[in-house]
Amino acid sequence: MAEHDDGDLIAAIRGLARANVLVVGDLMLDRYAYGRVERISPEAPVPILTVTREIAMPGGAGNVVRNLTALDAAAAFVSVVGDDQEGSDLTALIGGQPNVEPWLLVETGRATTVKTRYIAAGQHLIRADRELVMPLTDKLGERLLKIASDAMAATSVTVLSDYRKGVLAPTIARNLIASARSIGRTVIVDPKGADWSHYAEADVITPNRRELAEAVGRDLPDEAAIVGAAREVIGRFGFGAVLCTRSEDGMSLVTVDTVRHYPAEASEVYDVSGAGDTVVAVLAAGLASGLPLEIAARLSNIAGGLVVGKVGTAVARPDDLVDAVKPASGALRKVVTRQAAAEAAERWRQRGWRIGFTNGCFDLLHPGHVHLLEQARAGCDRLVVGLNADSSVRRLKGASRPVQPEAARAAVLASLASVDLVVIFEEDTPLDLLSAIRPDVLVKGADYTHDTVVGAREVESWGGRVMLAELLPGHSTTATVTRLRS
Repeated sequence: MAEHDDGDLIAAIRGLARANVLVVGDLMLDRYAYGRVERISPEAPVPILTVTREIAMPGGAGNVVRNLTALDAAAAFVSVVGDDQEGSDLTALIGGQPNVEPWLLVETGRATTVKTRYIAAGQHLIRADRELVMPLTDKLGERLLKIASDAMAATSVTVLSDYRKGVLAPTIARNLIASARSIGRTVIVDPKGADWSHYAEADVITPNRRELAEAVGRDLPDEAAIVGAAREVIGRFGFGAVLCTRSEDGMSLVTVDTVRHYPAEASEVYDVSGAGDTVVAVLAAGLASGLPLEIAARLSNIAGGLVVGKVGTAVARPDDLVDAVKPASGALRKVVTRQAAAEAAERWRQRGWRIGFTNGCFDLLHPGHVHLLEQARAGCDRLVVGLNADSSVRRLKGASRPVQPEAARAAVLASLASVDLVVIFEEDTPLDLLSAIRPDVLVKGADYTHDTVVGAREVESWGGRVMLAELLPGHSTTATVTRLRS
């Protein structure tokens, strides 16, 4: 596969869905509390965070699994949780992921690891961790090894995601690598700590620059130093390759015979949380789907660049990767998926920008529509337009509609300066899209009333408002915007 061939790279991305990967490692619960800071506490010189939204998701090895399922790959997952509410929450979150076969063992007396991040205006104020770091009991360790070894037979690649919480104790890691090698399975290790002897004979190890420096006991100021350190650990521990992530400097892939440096792909860095998990997941999916190591590493570098441009512990999806390899040109870059729009809205929200939303069929765009959109954009900092898909328009307006297909309607809307993003939705109402975007301002024409605006109640429930824009004389918008309520 020629590295510069975009068509081959896109085919490789689509092929990631064929991957079947086993992940073994430390599972934790990542919590995010988002809010605003408007004053300092009278009790101590610390900011008061008024929490407006909280989310929870699987972290650690669970985030590797989450990234695999985002690629439409299949995953078997073996880990341990505590006998507590957080363990139950994680079991439900993992069980809710598509294409996952979970084996989450419960250990009495173990506290499930929880990391809570408090964030305001896109800045992390503090992170609070609750955890009990200890190795598994001998009996539970034997059970984990048996389950994981059995799962290897049905998967192509095994990922050991070590966060040093006790699941991948040295003996367990050694035995898992030995089991994988005995049946010809590829092993990727995301390491922690200075002693890597228990990862010996792994096919690929994926440290960041700091972790690699810790393993060799010296600073690594440049590419030559990184290559030297990588070859040192390859010689010492028998690794097949080292893929070292270097933050804003990209990644370096080193084997005994070759060196490849991949430049950084991120245009803007918002949050590095979980980027290493994304790199490991894409690398594993690439190798499991039959890609050469160099191409799998290149895709993982692209994916890492994508997720640091998102907020929170994010994932890279196939469409994200395709867009990064061969981005849409001109106005078509504004036409995005629902998930991409939600992630863009989150970035804007963290910057303190007001997000506006309006929706409709926009079958035959006329001056009344343009006037509405210009008013909507004037009432916010960024405007997202929800566009009824062709199937939705047919249900609402009859078999003869739409006059223009959804791709043409989306392109025309995206060409307007007042529109920042266009999202096509299949449903008859925009309620699901509204829930994903969570706009601050919901805009409709003044031929609506507050009570007939779909989503008014929902937007107001999270502190947003409804704006009824004035109409151009003789140009109603209700002919192209649905009045249906849920």
